[in-house]
Amino acid sequence: MAALEEPLLLKDLYPDCPGCKSAHLSKKGARAPIKELICLGLLVLCNALPICSLYPFLYFMVRDFHIAKSQKDIGYYAGVVGSSFMVGRFFTGLSWGVIADKYGRKAVMYAGILSVIVFNTGFGLSNGFWMAVVTRFLLGIFNGMLGTLQAYATEICSEEHQPLGLSVVSTLWGLGLIIGPALGGYLSQPAIKYPNIFKNSLFDRFPYFLPCLCITIFAVVTLAITFVLPETWHNHETTHAKSSNDNGSDIKSQSRDATPSAVESGLATTENAPKKKTLLKNRPLLASVAVFCIWSMHDIAYTEIFSLWALSPTSLGGLSLRSTDVGNVFAVSGFCMLVFQLSLFPRFTHRLGPIIVVRIAAILTVPLLAACSYFSLLSKLWLWVAILPTNIFKNIFSVSITTGSFLLINNSVTHDQRGAANGISMSMVSLFKAVGPAGGGALFAWSQTRTQASFLPGVQLVFFCLNIIAIITIVATFEPFLPKSTNRPIQDKIIITGRLVDGEGEINKRGDVSQKRENEPSSPRKGERH
Repeated sequence: MAALEEPLLLKDLYPDCPGCKSAHLSKKGARAPIKELICLGLLVLCNALPICSLYPFLYFMVRDFHIAKSQKDIGYYAGVVGSSFMVGRFFTGLSWGVIADKYGRKAVMYAGILSVIVFNTGFGLSNGFWMAVVTRFLLGIFNGMLGTLQAYATEICSEEHQPLGLSVVSTLWGLGLIIGPALGGYLSQPAIKYPNIFKNSLFDRFPYFLPCLCITIFAVVTLAITFVLPETWHNHETTHAKSSNDNGSDIKSQSRDATPSAVESGLATTENAPKKKTLLKNRPLLASVAVFCIWSMHDIAYTEIFSLWALSPTSLGGLSLRSTDVGNVFAVSGFCMLVFQLSLFPRFTHRLGPIIVVRIAAILTVPLLAACSYFSLLSKLWLWVAILPTNIFKNIFSVSITTGSFLLINNSVTHDQRGAANGISMSMVSLFKAVGPAGGGALFAWSQTRTQASFLPGVQLVFFCLNIIAIITIVATFEPFLPKSTNRPIQDKIIITGRLVDGEGEINKRGDVSQKRENEPSSPRKGERH
């Protein structure tokens, strides 16, 4: 058993497998892959920036399209544009997950970045309502890499560092959803804000192109960085066939000399392994995806509603802020969220588990949103005193729930199903996120027609509805809906020449394959021999 102390790579078994070559990153006791996580963070940022960069200027963009009959109708059309991206991603989210499992993680990354370069640029050059809708829809169709990035984050980290890896994903995702609106707020309509530089230029003709152009340039840089990332996809079928043709022997004969430690990271498989249950019958996965979906609808609805609310006039219950003011709020919130996620969130997750973290963050969100209903009554100074800390804590809670959901989803499946599992989650989340902006925009527009209502007047109705969704999220984190087993990842057990080996080096001579949770007892049942 001494050989179990030092895990080995399967170079003799699968020398050409890209996943086996990078398996040292996720072996037990490996250090945090800082360089890979930095590159991964840039990819997540590239994916997130175009999603919400439009919200600070969407109100003005729709107004300039002259499609709304009155100012009160702008929210309806803004909701359609905001939802079109998520509608597109809903149709292809699962497909990109399957592609990631079949052809590799990096193939999906390349496609996602190229979609940002092409369609985000097209959106910035939109000269009509339907062109804006179509380019956002196509961006959603071809940009399905977030689920793949979540799976990738768990595959380049050991179990000890998986909360850090997924924190990088959710932090940079949340940061992108904050930097994006900040870019949109500062750089939209540059000919009006910075006339000495942009007057009578291309950006005067296309007032919303500059923030999109900046994101496109960043995407080009990210595309170059992606080439240096290691591939974590395991292509054992091809290497099995190549090994058989070159050596005239089956992979089984090679595996006889493999030590149990060689499969500690769960990489070896054999043709005797039973078929796994379909993901649609994986109850922990479906429950985790449901929690993620409910909260995602809340989160994106809040993001759009906040911008519309902040920019609309006080006569309609808004705050009468400028787009640059909205950008400032998002920028400060993003910095505070980044510090929290990288320093405190992993500690909270290790101590409490992702389920408790999600539940507490959702509970604390409720009083924050209830207070927002009365901000329009504050003077300018007190408004800033209230809105900055409120938005900071709201974004910290939101990204904590998102990261916790990522952990729950990836804890529910094994390595070879993570691409498809995250694809399912992205597809379903996209549907809910499509409902979020459309429903939020329509709800906000309706609230502005009932500012004098006796029950929940104006924006009080909006924040009341957002709190209802937050409460549903809280309820969904309890059993029997969400199993406690999702607090810990699944540990694979693998066959090697009739011996059953798990991630802890335990051997079972039954000759079958099973899976266990790390927190389940490993003692044999009655009648089994060890």
